[in-house]
Amino acid sequence: MEAEDTNRSNTSGLLSTLVLATAASYPLGLFLGQPWLLPVLNAAPAYAIMIARLARGDRRGAVKAVLVWALAVGVCATVTFALWPALARGVVIQGPEYQDEMFRWIRTGEGREGRPTLFLPQHLLHLGAFVVLSLVTAGALSILAGAVLVNDMAFYVASLATAGVPTWAVVFLGWQPWALCRVAAYGTLGAVLAEPLLFRILERPRPAGMRPYVRWAVVGILADWVLKAFLAPTWGLWLRALLP
Repeated sequence: MEAEDTNRSNTSGLLSTLVLATAASYPLGLFLGQPWLLPVLNAAPAYAIMIARLARGDRRGAVKAVLVWALAVGVCATVTFALWPALARGVVIQGPEYQDEMFRWIRTGEGREGRPTLFLPQHLLHLGAFVVLSLVTAGALSILAGAVLVNDMAFYVASLATAGVPTWAVVFLGWQPWALCRVAAYGTLGAVLAEPLLFRILERPRPAGMRPYVRWAVVGILADWVLKAFLAPTWGLWLRALLP
């Protein structure tokens, strides 16, 4: 019982440290002003913990750490970019471009959102690249790419706030449910797909039981596509009524 309590306490402390490190990476990255340095600072703590957990055979702990990190990235990035929008505009890779695309969709209904024939090819391309990067870099470049993409989304959500959208709407409509499914699915997938190369480097057999995590990731990816196809048109109309 004492060993279990100690392990639970250590895990909580580690995750708390991860959240604090992630939070600190945003103002630091913005004020340093180097676009590619920001996602590196964001991703480094999560990657270190993920790899350490996987090396110990703690796949569940690795996935949990990545999901906690993804939540922290979404919250911390959105808040930081809303507080310092001018700094964020010069640092967040493709952030202004993504904001322009999303605002155009909200105001006109034109764009990839809600149109499977337009967004599915892009999603499939991103998924294929993510899988390859996870496998060939033991998750290093995929978690970095994940930080870049989440930062883009957070920049758009923060821009809703700075554009005058009510706070309640930014909270409830900014981060769409399909985007949350995608982030959770990619986080899970990235952690487990880091294993093959990692254990080859460690020259140890990889633990069994990977398939349930892959299945959950696939469910999340399919939920992303289905929810986006059915909900995005209505979501855009709701935001159109609130965006000045």
